[in-house]
Amino acid sequence: MSDAPVPASGPENYRVLARKYRPADFDNLIGQEAMVRTLSNAIDTGRLAHAFILTGVRGVGKTTTARIIAKALNCTNSDGPTITPCGECDNCKSIAESRHVDILEMDAASRTGVDDIREIIESVRYAPVSARFKIYIIDEVHMLSKSAFNALLKTLEEPPEHVKFIFATTEVRKLPVTVLSRCQRFDLKRVESDVLVAHLDKLVKAENCSAEEGALALIARAAEGSVRDSLSLLDQAIAHGAGSVTEAQVRDMLGLADRAQVLDLFQQIMKGEIAEALKTLRSQYDSGADPVVVINDLLEVAHWLTRLKVTPDTGIDTLVSEAEKEQGGKMAAELSMPHLTRAWQMLMKGLSEVRVAPSAIAAAEMVLIRMAYASGLPNPGDLVKKLQNAPASAAAPMQAAPNGAPAGPTATAPTMAPTAQRSADVVALRAEPPGDHPKHPMPVSFEKMVALFQTEKEGILATVLTDHVRLVDYKPGSFTITTTGRTPNDFVMRAKQCLKAWTGTDWMISINKGAEGSTTLKEQHEARDKKRRDETMEDPNVKALMEVFPEARLLAVRDRRTLDEQIEAAEADDAALDFSEDADDKSEFDF
Repeated sequence: MSDAPVPASGPENYRVLARKYRPADFDNLIGQEAMVRTLSNAIDTGRLAHAFILTGVRGVGKTTTARIIAKALNCTNSDGPTITPCGECDNCKSIAESRHVDILEMDAASRTGVDDIREIIESVRYAPVSARFKIYIIDEVHMLSKSAFNALLKTLEEPPEHVKFIFATTEVRKLPVTVLSRCQRFDLKRVESDVLVAHLDKLVKAENCSAEEGALALIARAAEGSVRDSLSLLDQAIAHGAGSVTEAQVRDMLGLADRAQVLDLFQQIMKGEIAEALKTLRSQYDSGADPVVVINDLLEVAHWLTRLKVTPDTGIDTLVSEAEKEQGGKMAAELSMPHLTRAWQMLMKGLSEVRVAPSAIAAAEMVLIRMAYASGLPNPGDLVKKLQNAPASAAAPMQAAPNGAPAGPTATAPTMAPTAQRSADVVALRAEPPGDHPKHPMPVSFEKMVALFQTEKEGILATVLTDHVRLVDYKPGSFTITTTGRTPNDFVMRAKQCLKAWTGTDWMISINKGAEGSTTLKEQHEARDKKRRDETMEDPNVKALMEVFPEARLLAVRDRRTLDEQIEAAEADDAALDFSEDADDKSEFDF
């Protein structure tokens, strides 16, 4: 025989805990003190609104609160509305059982149309049968259609004195502003974990069962502030443990990893102990822990440790054991803020990967491996400092060796890593004045000057100079052009800046709109290409090839010479390419 206590109620009359212990008055409604205080003052002073909106996450008591308000307004054992309904009169009992003729409850998720609202509008005119107020409770009101909301607006703004509206929703942002402005809004907050644990402990005792405090803390944490979710989980835990709820059983039921093991796992990852971390993860997985839950728990640990560094008072939590507080305090002191924020970012990215991966455990292991290897990397702040100090560090170790030997690093000076050395070289190059060491020689022709813009990846300026500029006069260091009207407003300034940076010389650029100028480089290139194609088609080899393949077309003639060689050839002779004996070495044909 088992010594575990057995619940008092039998299977024939069993009701789930979420329904059995639904609050019947404001005294038993936990976690919503601000709303209760506001309603109490409104009832005492007679300043009752004609419409209420109750919003919050699932399971915090929106529909329950709506029924309690209905009872408070219609309790017959008081001369008027009261904050403490008796729960014994006919009105209170019928409202609690959802059968009062004057308290109409509607589920907007299943009745969304304007016809359903029209029924409410038509019945509003009639006085209540036995209650003090006729109350309309509409659950999930955000599901109503736009037409339904519009039909309700006028009645909602000016209802009869005997009518009250109570709306409940989890998506208050989906409600039209016109509806929100006509209602008194109450935001039902999530129930604090310690309050929820105390409430669950009281219900466990009422059910003649036993539960460990750690087990109730796990249930409260998994419920995320929802009373209904916590009662459902408690109901499941009592059935799982046959009336005795233990922490180990709840972990198995929820697929959770041990909190202490999660802290150890996070510490192993941040120390770079990848073998131990993978072993701990596999142990948790073999014990039934879901890899997604493990990564989520690691996220919670990263968040908790970050808060510990910012606000040490975060460690004062009734749901955290003394051992966890001590271990967490040491870890928060050892880890820097950049390392914690980097761990958070990698875990956030890894969480989505684990959720969609074919093998969740494999994806989780890859996340841990990345984190372990990244834990030894310096943070961005340290890298910036190294780069800032790199030029001086690179120059200091190099000294002239005796007897004319090549210079090298001294024995006492630390050598710089190759990556840092390359970074220092980049910094040093960027620090050099552009005019001291010209990057390119002075171009002797306009076409070579335009080629500089193509070489330096200045695509916009190169396109303008090629397609929309006609040359009037060119000398190294200055040129005059006329434009087609499609150049940018800052074209001249940008061209001067680029040319000075590349050649080390201040250029003079003038635009003569009245001059005719030569053809654009684009037009010259097109003329050369056409001539090149025509000459290619006259080549005997090409003619023979076209006879063999009559449907072939000559697509392009590509010049294998460098850009400078092409420019020099074009300047020397505008007649494209020379198809002589070495034509096969200079050109290739695409068909």
